[in-house]
Amino acid sequence: MSLINRRTWLQQASAATLPCLMTQPVPAVGTTRRSKLPVAAIVTEYTPNSHADVLVGKILEGFQQQGGVGPDLKLAALYTDQVPARDMSRSLSLKYKFPLAGTIEEAITLGTDQVQVAGVLIVGEHGNYPFTPDTKQHMYPRKQFFDEITATFKKYGKSVPVYNDKHMGYRWEDAKAMYDTSLKMNIPMMAGSSLPVAWRKPSLTLPENCEIESVLTIGRGNFEAHGFHSLEAQQCLIEHRKGPVGVTAVETAQGQQIWKAGREGKWDRAMLQAALDVIPNVAKGDWEEILKDDSAFYFLEHQDGLKSTIAMANRLSRHYAVAVKLKGEDKPRATWFKLELKPPFGHFAYLLQAIEHMIHTGEPAYPVERTLLTTGILDAVMHSLAADGKRIKTPHLAIDYKPTHWPYANQPAHP
Repeated sequence: MSLINRRTWLQQASAATLPCLMTQPVPAVGTTRRSKLPVAAIVTEYTPNSHADVLVGKILEGFQQQGGVGPDLKLAALYTDQVPARDMSRSLSLKYKFPLAGTIEEAITLGTDQVQVAGVLIVGEHGNYPFTPDTKQHMYPRKQFFDEITATFKKYGKSVPVYNDKHMGYRWEDAKAMYDTSLKMNIPMMAGSSLPVAWRKPSLTLPENCEIESVLTIGRGNFEAHGFHSLEAQQCLIEHRKGPVGVTAVETAQGQQIWKAGREGKWDRAMLQAALDVIPNVAKGDWEEILKDDSAFYFLEHQDGLKSTIAMANRLSRHYAVAVKLKGEDKPRATWFKLELKPPFGHFAYLLQAIEHMIHTGEPAYPVERTLLTTGILDAVMHSLAADGKRIKTPHLAIDYKPTHWPYANQPAHP
């Protein structure tokens, strides 16, 4: 989608409809609404404020989830793998007259002998699912969902675009199998976090083919679920640098290991401070005392020789930020990835806009290879954490791709 089409979407939204999303004046342009294309949503569960709610809910109820302007998509059918006590899907089905499918195949075919949708959304986040015993990775059935979707495509001789929310499976093997299948079947595919399209304060886009000397990203929360968001925030910035973008090895540190790693030069205090300087409500006090519990640092070695740090700095910060020092510059550039942490969780509207673009055009807004890479990094990180910080070589993550320039929420528009 061109920038002028992005302006069109924002103009349609209007300040009255999307007050929390509007961050700058938008030029008035003529608008033409497209037809609403049917999609199937395949979700683990649909509860208040779940990823299913904040994505599928915007298809049903508009970007503000209060009526009004929404994407040019319509929900054709919903499959829910689990129905907990707080389920919303049954009442929403009655209200908005969409069918609840008993199987994934039924959600895609609507009980007929052909594919009846223009796209499929996999939202495999939340729900009562087990963890791997050693590495504590949440075994969401994303690959199982994908396999049933692609089996349906094969059975009926038609494929449509697929979006997979968050990382592509809890283990590398699942992600790689999904990716390979998408290539073999020529399925347009996107995956990943909402952070790459969230607000950046201050606005930051790195120059194309820049040279990077150092990178540090601050994250927070669960080392897997939220560590993934940190990896995506970092990768969406540094993928624009010169040279290959793959990762050759991963190492981690917790507790006192963090400070030992600092003394060994594996991370830089000045870079951590640069990232902290752009975010609000940073904890005051001695870093070593603050980070002694519930924190972990991930050290990534990249194909081009770059070394980066993901600082899951729980209790120091509750936000995501990235600091990048470019070659030839004295000071790092840094940005806070600002999220709306209450309904309607407006950053998901920008993610849905990217998904909408793929479903209407057949062209992913940004490459799925980014999330294939971050999924592989995360899997290695979880294994390193379980092995007391062991350095793990990742030759399989020599993944290269061409990044796009899909805009983030407050990216300055160019004529």
